Amino acid sequence: MSYIRQTGGRSDTVLCTMQCFLKKPLLHHLFHCRTMAVSLQVFPGRCLYDEPLRLKACGLGPGQDVTLQTTMVDEGDETFTSTGRYRAGNNGELDFSQAPALEGGSFTGIEPEGPLWALEPQKRYRRYLRKDVLTPQPVNFTLYEGHQQPEKILARVTQERWLMGEGLRRIPVREGRVRGSLFLPPGPGPFPGVIEIQGTGGGLLEYKACLLANKGFAVLALAYYKFDDLPPDMKEFHLEYFEEAVNYMLLHPQIKGPGIGLLGHSKAGDLVLSMASFLKGITATVVVNGPISSIGSALRYKDIFIPETKYDASKIKYSEDGVADITKIFVNPLEEPHRKCLIPIWKADCKFLFIVGQDDGNFQSEFYAQTACSLLEEHGKENPEVVIYPRTGHYIEPPYFPLCKASLHKIVGTPVVWGGESKPHAMAQVDAWKRIQVFFHKYLNQYSLGMSKL
Repeated sequence: MSYIRQTGGRSDTVLCTMQCFLKKPLLHHLFHCRTMAVSLQVFPGRCLYDEPLRLKACGLGPGQDVTLQTTMVDEGDETFTSTGRYRAGNNGELDFSQAPALEGGSFTGIEPEGPLWALEPQKRYRRYLRKDVLTPQPVNFTLYEGHQQPEKILARVTQERWLMGEGLRRIPVREGRVRGSLFLPPGPGPFPGVIEIQGTGGGLLEYKACLLANKGFAVLALAYYKFDDLPPDMKEFHLEYFEEAVNYMLLHPQIKGPGIGLLGHSKAGDLVLSMASFLKGITATVVVNGPISSIGSALRYKDIFIPETKYDASKIKYSEDGVADITKIFVNPLEEPHRKCLIPIWKADCKFLFIVGQDDGNFQSEFYAQTACSLLEEHGKENPEVVIYPRTGHYIEPPYFPLCKASLHKIVGTPVVWGGESKPHAMAQVDAWKRIQVFFHKYLNQYSLGMSKL
């Protein structure tokens, strides 16, 4: 078993200044920071969502104290904010990627991406979710004077973070029973193919598939219930539907064979494990904080039936503010009579990567990953790669998505704690995103880590 424990667009620049009377002949002064006006710059001005952040300010007084506030509004009009307190250098300049954030803000120390990963919702129990992949997410940066209840605005700037890179194609899929969206990189192909499936909640979420397609993959964001004419609930799923999606990808002229990859998070983890166990044409499978038994629904495939894993509601623990901890509610699928709920992953003929948040508040993901290793070893199969991230929660998203500490669980029907701490969780997202790409490039016969730019 490969077992790892982690410890830890166009390159244009948007620049904003409060000196509204500045005339065009003096613009060069802004770029050289030789004007008395304070300016704030973000590099790049337009980029993919997973790209690093760099901010600079100039025109400040020597050693001047300032506060940087970052604001982002999601599609549900929820505002996410973070603050960083800084002190300018003797030259009146401030490079936020090199200057340490001082005590009293959302983060401290040298944290170039801190303004992004420290974002928190103003309302409780809100998860940042991006359904619209065709328009950018504006991120607003405002520089205030001072540290204590700052009021005077010195400068503002806005960055656009995109999920769709230049030349990326989005193709709605309605082929037979298959429903979803296929994202194709620029160029004629063929490209290594990946099917990406999200967890509970239903509908069609495309953000992860879209962003991954910018890395040289043809990615199908696959819906499986509560979308279009698909089943309205999670009571039972038929693997024939997912088999049809696999065949759609294998037969697509722009998909490079001989096999495809699978990426599943949470509930979708048991779905991609089932696909890898029973279906042909699967070369590589990534499970992110997923179970190894069928949870939340039963599964059928031909004459095979895998019942839903039982849970004990009495084991739900509630905090004083009513947030539920559901980590221990599911029965152990290794114990009788629950082994019938276990997915026979030893039947799979593919490579596995398990991404685990050690502080997952939804599943005992570390136990599931270690059990998967034992089951594969018992049946003489190659050990999978397992990466475990301490202080990392359930929603391991692409880089710089804010940590969701707690939100409404649509099955449990109450707010649930998801686990994780902001900084280690953010670092895990960056590392896991890279590992997923490397894993797929390695085993889907194409190794090129070039990124599309906007």
